[in-house]
Amino acid sequence: MSSQLLLGLIAAYFLLLIAISYFSGRKSDNETFFTGNRQSPWYVVAFGMVGASLSGVTFISVPGWVATNGFSYMQMVLGYVLGYIVIVNILLPLYYRLNLTSIYTYLGGRFGNTSYKTGSLFFLLSRIIGASFRLYLVAIVLDQILAVYEVPFWLTVAITILLIWVYTFRSGIKTIVWTDTLQTTFMLLAVIITVFVIRDKLIPEEGLFNYIAQSDYSTVFNFGDWRAENAFWKQFLAGMFITIVMTGLDQDMMQKNLSCRSLKDAQKNMMWLSVVLVFVNVIFLSLGVLLYDYAAAAGIDATGDKLFSAVALSGDLGMLVAGLFVVGLIAAAYSSADSALTALTTSFCVDILGVQKMEAQRATQLRKVTHIGFSLVLFLVIILFKYWVDDSVIKELFTIAGYTYGPLLGLYAFGLITKLNIKDVWVPVVCIVSPLLCYFFKIYALEWWGYSFSFELLLLNGLLTFMGLLLLVDTKKAAYIE
Repeated sequence: MSSQLLLGLIAAYFLLLIAISYFSGRKSDNETFFTGNRQSPWYVVAFGMVGASLSGVTFISVPGWVATNGFSYMQMVLGYVLGYIVIVNILLPLYYRLNLTSIYTYLGGRFGNTSYKTGSLFFLLSRIIGASFRLYLVAIVLDQILAVYEVPFWLTVAITILLIWVYTFRSGIKTIVWTDTLQTTFMLLAVIITVFVIRDKLIPEEGLFNYIAQSDYSTVFNFGDWRAENAFWKQFLAGMFITIVMTGLDQDMMQKNLSCRSLKDAQKNMMWLSVVLVFVNVIFLSLGVLLYDYAAAAGIDATGDKLFSAVALSGDLGMLVAGLFVVGLIAAAYSSADSALTALTTSFCVDILGVQKMEAQRATQLRKVTHIGFSLVLFLVIILFKYWVDDSVIKELFTIAGYTYGPLLGLYAFGLITKLNIKDVWVPVVCIVSPLLCYFFKIYALEWWGYSFSFELLLLNGLLTFMGLLLLVDTKKAAYIE
């Protein structure tokens, strides 16, 4: 497929997003931007969150991960389901009862202002890194398409972020709820159609299910060496807690849930999302098997994060697959990155600047400036990734999440499990020391104990934060009463 045709498809796709933004963004104010006026239909939120939960990282990295990890990623996915159950029964009722706009406001009421600001800052750091990783994937593919025009990488990144800003700056989360629905549709179409096209070329006389099941790549469970990176209980528990922190303790994901009309609607959204994600991830992993086998048969030399793009853009699968791949990748990445930009703006405005206490015009001005500011931050971080990332992006993303989301896990666990009050001023020290200790353990654990830390590093980080908070207990204060 020619670069001109691909660029035409991309342009048409973004014109559609901008049109949705225009019609959904009329008569918008800060309340619309932050909460969607709490009028979002739960089923629309649920479908859109499929794309936001998977993102471009899943779209590219999960199929490419199959060669080295098989279907063991499903061990984490099953853990996700348990994590969603925790969110539905513990966190969502808390957020709705307190009528929160930013979920980190809870930390202020529970511990104090320093804990509140610390939690918000750790989210900002986590989401900046996560959103940048996702947009980095899109920038790489667009850079390949634009190579014929000799467009520099920095300009490709700038265009990528500018397009997000254009369709989110007016009404934020209200627009994103609807654009995410469109983006999830294109992402799933790209994967499903690619699966069937490769099936017809690769296995015309054999059932798809049997072909995948008989593949050497399709091993799911590892109940053997518990010290291995892909040991079942390590990945299952890591998946559970990754969901709790990267969804339940993440302003980006919760902002969509808090835009639903009621707690009951938000809970239905979460439960349906957990079920759908299991099946969708099976499809992504199955695609990985087909991509590797097809690449071997067609003589395409590509692995890891470059596999899907190399096969889809080779031209062997036809224009439909090539076009859907590009649009699907952009849809997948933008469905999480656009809401991340909105959530970063919301958290900074509410948690750091306190715009909810300002008069409307001043608050709106600050929100718009903040929105532009975080767009520039994402641009700079993506440029840094260009010279840093050299591993599977999904592996890098979950590893970094273990360091940045761990303190949030420890803070919320301490607040919900205990009734103890703490010396709030020392909380930032605990939240900085805990990730540093985790990094130390990750480096030396294999040498000292023959144990290889993987994504369960998040659990250790949360536990160290929890134990550190125990050292800050203020015995002079009465027990916390909710």
